[in-house]
Amino acid sequence: MSAEPSAAAPAKEASSFAPLRQPVFAVLWIATVIGNIGSFMRDVASSWMVTELSSSPAAVALVQTAATLPIFLLAIPAGVLSDILDRRRFLIGVQVLLACVSGTLLVLAKTNTLTVEYLIALTFVGGIGGALMGPTWQAIVPELVPRADLKNAVALNSLGINIARAIGPAAGGLLLAGFGASMAYGADVTSYFFVIAALLWWKRPATVDTGLSEQFFGAFRAGFRYARASRELHVVLLRAAVFFLFASSVWALLPLVARKMLGGSAGFYGVLLGAVGAGAILGAVVLPRLRKRLNADGLVLMASVISAVVMAGLATAPPQWVAVLLMLLLGAGWITALTTLNGVAQAVLPNWVRGRGLAIYLTVFNGAMAAGSLGWGLIAQEAGVPLTLLIGAVGLVVVSLIFNRIALPTGEADLQASNHWPEPLTLEPVAHDRGPVMVQVEYRIRKQDLPAFLQALKHLSQERRRDGAYAWGITEHTSEPERVMEWFLVESWAEHLRQHQRVSHADADLQNEAVRFHIGPEKPVVHHFLALDERSVAQAGAVPS
Repeated sequence: MSAEPSAAAPAKEASSFAPLRQPVFAVLWIATVIGNIGSFMRDVASSWMVTELSSSPAAVALVQTAATLPIFLLAIPAGVLSDILDRRRFLIGVQVLLACVSGTLLVLAKTNTLTVEYLIALTFVGGIGGALMGPTWQAIVPELVPRADLKNAVALNSLGINIARAIGPAAGGLLLAGFGASMAYGADVTSYFFVIAALLWWKRPATVDTGLSEQFFGAFRAGFRYARASRELHVVLLRAAVFFLFASSVWALLPLVARKMLGGSAGFYGVLLGAVGAGAILGAVVLPRLRKRLNADGLVLMASVISAVVMAGLATAPPQWVAVLLMLLLGAGWITALTTLNGVAQAVLPNWVRGRGLAIYLTVFNGAMAAGSLGWGLIAQEAGVPLTLLIGAVGLVVVSLIFNRIALPTGEADLQASNHWPEPLTLEPVAHDRGPVMVQVEYRIRKQDLPAFLQALKHLSQERRRDGAYAWGITEHTSEPERVMEWFLVESWAEHLRQHQRVSHADADLQNEAVRFHIGPEKPVVHHFLALDERSVAQAGAVPS
């Protein structure tokens, strides 16, 4: 979802629930809400159980770290898998894994054999399942709705998570208080049956094999090349890391705040988390109006100040009813930051690399949360929970004001494939694994236009690298200064053919900006060169001399 308002916003708001008219999206959306409710029940039970099993703030924070660290470690490989595997089957397998984790927790809790070590280990395995599932759920959305409904579908997914956040923790806390942790874990196991049933019901169309499907390591490298060359993505990742690193303090220490500072029960802890979800829903309702007044940077700064105010308020050990109100406020601020940063990340990523790009975003998000949770837990063990919350609040405001000067991208570029590159001419068929490939583009540039041309090529070089080039350069002819050669290297012929499919309309505009300096009677001449060795000669059917 774009983080910026647009002239078409009123029409989009009028059809916010239009994606639910698509039966497959509606069924999977409802199943996901049920599954997330179960997950929040499990998380409440685990967070509370660790306070019964250990009084150490570091142990409490370590459970949060165990939940998020796998996402930091595995989100990128998961994003690659989501782009190259059958997403439906992949999701079913992940759901089975998560059901087994909660089933094991159920048995251990029922038999009173659950320990801190078991809890952390199983939370870590559950985090692995979450890491594999996250990018894939986001990547299937374009398959379920028409393109016109895509942004509304993303918004509905965010709404569904917060509906689950409002219901799951409160219900989990009540089950925990009334029947024990085993009942909360059992409810989570049941929720996975609904999700698996919905995925089995979904008849995903078979993908057509074009012969250019990516293999894991090649797709992995392509995703990293894109991320390394995309400055817009760098800005989003930096802003997200700064926010979540400091804001994670309230999440890492909330179980201790509820139990020790506020004297609450498991049910009260569930109410606090439910209030966060309710506040997030209210925030999602108000957010479209805020977007008319504030840009993405203003929204993230506002969310940071709100989160800091909540942390400072909790540090004073307020009455329980005040703490619930603070959690409502935190939910509104949290959804503002999450939706804005995730929306900008979605807006700057083209479809072909969206799963991998979002996986990198999730890696930064969860890495910041994991590192922050562990760090704040260790600080709290030495300085105490109230002082740690105050330090986190002041730090969040300070770094947010500093990094607000690095503006988030608007995400308004047209990233749909332009398909304007002609197919490369070849005398004979070329094996897809042959490479590397050198592509040369020959321009004729007046000497006085050379500085402006080089500036245009600087932007174009980033596009070449994003779409698949691992090296790029520009040269001039020694005896003909007006003859300028741009070149770039691609690892294989198949990867270069994929480049043809990846070039977007925004990329085409960058290319046109460079081509306008060309003074030749024809368009710039493009040459393709393949690496030549004994193996490639043999593949071509020739006999080496």
